[in-house]
Amino acid sequence: MSTIEKAVTKLNRDNNARTEERGQQPSPHHQTGKDLNSQQGLGGHAEQRDTSVHTVQLDLAMLEKNNFVSLSKERRLINEEYRVIKRKLINNAFGALSKTLQHPNLILVSSSRPGEGKTFSSINLALSIALEQDKTVLLVDADVLRPNVSKTLNISHDLGLTDYLQSTDVTVPDILLSTNIERLKIITAGSPHHLSTELLASERMSQLVNEFATRYSDRIVIFDAPPLLGVNETAVMAAMCGQAVVVVEENRTRLAEIEQSVSLLPKEMAVGFLINKAHRNQGKGYGYGYYYGAS
Repeated sequence: MSTIEKAVTKLNRDNNARTEERGQQPSPHHQTGKDLNSQQGLGGHAEQRDTSVHTVQLDLAMLEKNNFVSLSKERRLINEEYRVIKRKLINNAFGALSKTLQHPNLILVSSSRPGEGKTFSSINLALSIALEQDKTVLLVDADVLRPNVSKTLNISHDLGLTDYLQSTDVTVPDILLSTNIERLKIITAGSPHHLSTELLASERMSQLVNEFATRYSDRIVIFDAPPLLGVNETAVMAAMCGQAVVVVEENRTRLAEIEQSVSLLPKEMAVGFLINKAHRNQGKGYGYGYYYGAS
């Protein structure tokens, strides 16, 4: 049994015990359909779709060349593997398990250490979910320490998440970027700030996250967060999300690091592991492989 599979087995066992204890009772924080319809947005009424005055063009050919999920009709391995992963996340967000989670449509993507592929995974999940016919996705670069979403996608914008959090003059439409992919929107990390943890823990951030979670019943929000070990920002973000995907690199990430990382996540979260750079799939022509095991 591999290191990751051992971690999944242990996490499943612990979570099953917690589930039996609470008897699968819905979380008091879970928003019902009635609650969703009554929510007022930060910039308008809940029945209105969000508006963005800014649009960025993603280089889809470049992304496909770099082995990201493709929007073309060609059947590709990367697309198939992320279909498997996203289906579990979507089921958690809108299926039976969602009744036991707070903000089940908010997904934190992180890793134990830098360089394990969390941003690659965040972007691919967003691209894959954007292919759904009845779902929309918002990709938020919450790695305010070392933002990488904009760099990877080769996009730029003057205002982002930290700018919104530190100024009431900045509105959601100011930071919300539409893209040339119909169901995908992006928020960049924003300007570097020495109080990034405090900004993410602020009441303004809490209100924004609640807005993300409740404004649209068809939306999934993916937060590309900093690594879990060595920083405080990710634990702050995790407390606001219902699901977490912990990206691990095969033959590199240690079991002790995985256990330490998971211990920093709220006990009530649905937690899954995504194995990156798995050697088992290299014979198929790709340098990445994935395994998703959810508790």
